Amino acid sequence: MNTKIYGTGSCVPEQVVTNDDLSKTLDTSDEWIRTRTGIERRHIAKGSETASMLAVKAARKALENAKMQPNEIEAILVATTSGDYTFPNTASIVQAELGAENAACFDISAACTGFIYAFSVANAYIMSGMYKKVLVIGAEVMSSLVDWTDRSVCVLFGDGAGAVVLGESETGRHITRLHSNGGKGQVLTAGGLKKEYIKMDGQEVFRFAVKKVPESIEEVLQETGVSREEIKYFILHQANVRIIEAVAKRLGLPMDKFPVNLREYGNTSAASIPILLDELNRGEKLQTGDKLILSGFGAGLSWGSTLIQW
Repeated sequence: MNTKIYGTGSCVPEQVVTNDDLSKTLDTSDEWIRTRTGIERRHIAKGSETASMLAVKAARKALENAKMQPNEIEAILVATTSGDYTFPNTASIVQAELGAENAACFDISAACTGFIYAFSVANAYIMSGMYKKVLVIGAEVMSSLVDWTDRSVCVLFGDGAGAVVLGESETGRHITRLHSNGGKGQVLTAGGLKKEYIKMDGQEVFRFAVKKVPESIEEVLQETGVSREEIKYFILHQANVRIIEAVAKRLGLPMDKFPVNLREYGNTSAASIPILLDELNRGEKLQTGDKLILSGFGAGLSWGSTLIQW
């Protein structure tokens, strides 16, 4: 038995904060941010907008796209580091709002790689026969974790959620490889006993990403015997356009194989890959049989890639 994505959905807050908006309170400019990151705008939650609320809206769209009802879902996995509470978990809140009473629920914390980790768990459940239909969500309110006076960090992040419905298939294809290096964990941190905002060694994260992401992609290609040229899109975590460009260069591939939407949303952590996947799906950019690679990287340090067939 293989797995297949049956539906996608996404949701971002209505409030938009542009680079020019940030330049009014920070020693920065649109040109400075755009040329270093590729980011022009980000959507920021306000008031009652929470990770669970964004997740629910994305999930409803994914279920509608999949033509499924909430009570058909047997498990809900939410990748997040900015959930509403320590407990209950965000997935349980989503379950209650959807009325998905038959679903087991839990969250996964793997920062920007979180969606890939959650996706791999859902796939394992389906491949084993334990569950047939799983809802996987990446949802983040990163604006709650940043110091808005720290221009090296706050300009990077945005809020949002993306969701996929994963189910059984005779024709789908899926392989994931995951990695972690806890010894480098202090390179990118947030929270802890002191409830600190995000702290990041940007240069170290950049070096890590441009080395490990191509290695991870090559790993899944070699194990499946699929060539780079057979992959329609490489859907990478949207952290920095320079990282994506560097990965494309190392793989010897054109940038048109690497969709980018971070100019509109910034880095939405675990939500970035499913938001981009939903945009491609709803933009009719994906056809049955297309081979895709999803690849995430982030705090932990953690990284991983998955090859799927649409």
